[in-house]
Amino acid sequence: QESMHAYAANVYTTVVEELMKGKQRKFIAVEQEFFRLWWDMVATDTQKQQVHQLLQEGRLEFVIGGQVMHDEAVTLIDDQILQLTEGHGFLYETFGFRPQFSWHVDPFGASATTPTLFALAGFNAHLISRIDYDLKADMQKNKKLQFVWRGSPSLSERQEIFTHVMDQYSYCTPSQLPFSNRSGFFWNGFATFPDPPKDGVYPNMSLPVTDANLHLYAQTMVANIKERAAWFQTGEVLWPWGCDKQFFNASVQYSNMDLLVDYINKHSAEFGVTVQYATVRDYFQAVYSRNLTWEIRDSQDFLPYSTEPFQAWTGFYTSRSTLKGIARRASSLLYAGESFFTQYVWKHPEGSICKYKALKQLQSLRWAVSEVQHHDGITGTESPKVKDMYLNNLMYGMHNVKKLMASIIFDINNAKKNGEVYSSVYTKGSGKPDVDLYVVVYNPLAWNITTFVTVSVSSEAMSVYDELGYSVPAQVQSSVESQSTYDLYILVAISGLSYRKYSIKPVDGKQSAFIGSSIKYKRRDLTHAGQQSQQLFPVVNSCYQIVFDQNTNLMHSITERETNQTVQFTQEFLEYHVNGDTKKGPISDNYLFAPDASAVPVSKAVGLEVISGSLVTEIRQYFYSNVTSQDYTYAVYTRLYSVPEGYDGKLLCHRIEQEYSAGPLELNREAVLRTSTDLNTKQLLYTDNNGYQLQKRPFKAYVNNTVARNYYPMVQTAYIEDDTTRLMLLAERAHGVSSQGNGQVEVMLHRRLWNNLQWNLNNNLTLNDSSVVRPVIWLILGTKAVTNTLYRTIGLGLEHRPVVMFGALSGDKPKLPRRLQKNSVHDLPVTVPTNLHLQTLSIPGWRYSSDHAEHVRSIRMGKQKQGDADFSRVLLRIRHLYEVGEDPVLSQPVMVDLQSLLKGLGSVMAVEERSLTGTWDVNTLERWKWKTAQYPGKGSFNSTETSEDFIVTVYPKEIRTFFVYFQVQ
Repeated sequence: QESMHAYAANVYTTVVEELMKGKQRKFIAVEQEFFRLWWDMVATDTQKQQVHQLLQEGRLEFVIGGQVMHDEAVTLIDDQILQLTEGHGFLYETFGFRPQFSWHVDPFGASATTPTLFALAGFNAHLISRIDYDLKADMQKNKKLQFVWRGSPSLSERQEIFTHVMDQYSYCTPSQLPFSNRSGFFWNGFATFPDPPKDGVYPNMSLPVTDANLHLYAQTMVANIKERAAWFQTGEVLWPWGCDKQFFNASVQYSNMDLLVDYINKHSAEFGVTVQYATVRDYFQAVYSRNLTWEIRDSQDFLPYSTEPFQAWTGFYTSRSTLKGIARRASSLLYAGESFFTQYVWKHPEGSICKYKALKQLQSLRWAVSEVQHHDGITGTESPKVKDMYLNNLMYGMHNVKKLMASIIFDINNAKKNGEVYSSVYTKGSGKPDVDLYVVVYNPLAWNITTFVTVSVSSEAMSVYDELGYSVPAQVQSSVESQSTYDLYILVAISGLSYRKYSIKPVDGKQSAFIGSSIKYKRRDLTHAGQQSQQLFPVVNSCYQIVFDQNTNLMHSITERETNQTVQFTQEFLEYHVNGDTKKGPISDNYLFAPDASAVPVSKAVGLEVISGSLVTEIRQYFYSNVTSQDYTYAVYTRLYSVPEGYDGKLLCHRIEQEYSAGPLELNREAVLRTSTDLNTKQLLYTDNNGYQLQKRPFKAYVNNTVARNYYPMVQTAYIEDDTTRLMLLAERAHGVSSQGNGQVEVMLHRRLWNNLQWNLNNNLTLNDSSVVRPVIWLILGTKAVTNTLYRTIGLGLEHRPVVMFGALSGDKPKLPRRLQKNSVHDLPVTVPTNLHLQTLSIPGWRYSSDHAEHVRSIRMGKQKQGDADFSRVLLRIRHLYEVGEDPVLSQPVMVDLQSLLKGLGSVMAVEERSLTGTWDVNTLERWKWKTAQYPGKGSFNSTETSEDFIVTVYPKEIRTFFVYFQVQ
């Protein structure tokens, strides 16, 4: 809102006005969030008409067109798709406009997922800028800044995209003028906060173009153009004019540049250059029509990113861990809320909930989750007050969706709203013993799941029953959080996209929940531990035996019981000490990680408590700075599960859950959890790009800053392995990870920093984060073959844990609402095979015809003004989770009968296959085909065939997007 007031609204207002004044003028815009705020709050009817005209003339072009320019390192693929879809839906509904080019100039490093997503969205070319300085210099020298990128090894040439890397000047106009000490080409100066200056005079306005300096200006510009021309293969040079927070006074910008453009073109024979205003499309169209043959780049990404030897941008992989965690929780809740609402609309057409209000509740969370994907959002590279804005918007959206889900349950069950009714997601409910508590648990995944949910209760004597009154396996034990409450673990088995209802009753005498018994071990002094012989004790379930050493209270080894393979396994917390004083050397900040030396172990003593029960064994380790410390700075809670007969416990048994507590840290400390094993990994690490695909990360030695430059983002997955055994880590938020030694993997959990770099101080970017963070990581240990079949389903099980809603039934005789048979809302569950993931099931609400010509006609005739949302169209996405050749069975193509898959929602009448964000019919989408040595022909791509009879074959790594229409009841 402050940016809108200070400059952003003025960008659109003045640019539209100036574009109307000169046919030669053009402009590109990226982020829809600012544009939509301007369109809804500021733009006049005349300005709106002008925007329509400028888009039709191709003089205003939206590039990327998502809500934001998303970060590429720490975002999840689902959220990237969401924010693109959110922006594209608005642009297409409002203007019939579909972006076809990217301008990903500011994210800190480039992921290989992005080119694939942009290809799937129908883009013809992709543009990036921030890659390693030494790599860029090399590519520049060899004219290799442009290539055809095959981001996905499985989709390969089908979803390749031409990619342009900006040269060393990046995405801003070079501002040095040899004839003036003022910056060049920024005639409107620089934006001021909080208010624009009253007299219109901004700081650092460039020297106006006059007869006296016109030739000097032209010489400067031409010299820069020619320097750049030497780095590219064609005669066209993309010369970006603008920068962050520019064009808020477009009149002074264009009037000065017009003089310069005219002058250079009048003297083009002398200068050897002609200049024109252009959009990104104009540039790529010119390069494309040269018909050159381009080199192919494989699926290697451009991470991490360094700007100079001591500036490795690997700190932001962990900065503001709490924000990263809440952003992912919000995304997961949105995912559950979308499918829950979609089913309600189609299965309960007579339902009493106002659909329009419900859609607004979902939209508030769509907006918040989209917005935080910004490359200065989830990255943790914003000031505290902007971080608070992101958090407030996320919490508000989550509150709305929880309310919606609770009201749907009550509506379906015709509940008498006589008890206190509230919903709560992932947080612990508080059951008062005099009131029966019931929990409704929704499984948002399209698979059958067997897992535990945790509820906070006030006493140990509890029984849990299902809808039919049968006893449900449960275990109750003292809480980690507080002395006065207990954690109740309930074993739930729920089919795909379905919910179950459980009642929790206090009992006198007859106990049904197992009680976990606690043993506390003496706090151990690690400094003397080496002198004693080991005292080992095991903790076992049917998949693993974890051995602890009582002399140190640390983990000692893990045995995978199926193969009887034992891996030496220890975990410790360490801290990197970092510098915050620019006079003393390189600094760490929100973006950068610059450790002074190797990490230092932090704990001199460890306390241990083991809680064992028939279902759950929990090992609580507390790490103290010395033997006498009162408080611990770090803790690890490790859980192993045992599943009774009759339940499918395979996934539960194979995961070792760990929850960490880290903080508050001392200043200028970066906290890591280092896991050391005896696996001979040769320091090779694997980490994921955005939860979509994996990258190989061999350890690289550098002259400087080797530790920081070997840090990589883990969004969902990382692993190390030797010839036989693999250790996988699955995460519910992004972290930096590294392998700093053979058999080691370390995860950065938390950072607390302060520095005196002037730019950081001006922008309040000091990351003095004194919070305690509570991230969760699940471990899987086993053979490559076994871990391969498990980690995707287990990883998605962590990402999309069941949504738990609480209600209390009070009154004389608490009884469950009538009509509540088992799975009454979901008589027919929605399930896909385990190598597929139902990525989206939602009602977008867009009001546009699937027929492009018809939609454009209705816009031109002015029929697209505000109207009611459309509930008839359901958006469905299905993703294949495996790469080609990764697994003999799971990597096979899968045939899906959409009619049968969705029969629980109703009778499928029609299915249309669409581009990733829904704006193209795949049968009419033709992307440019760039010539490569492998494919000498140039032409265009056509997309995959959709078969008749609603049967679709999904190939490895495909993401297929459909509009589905049901018969109206």
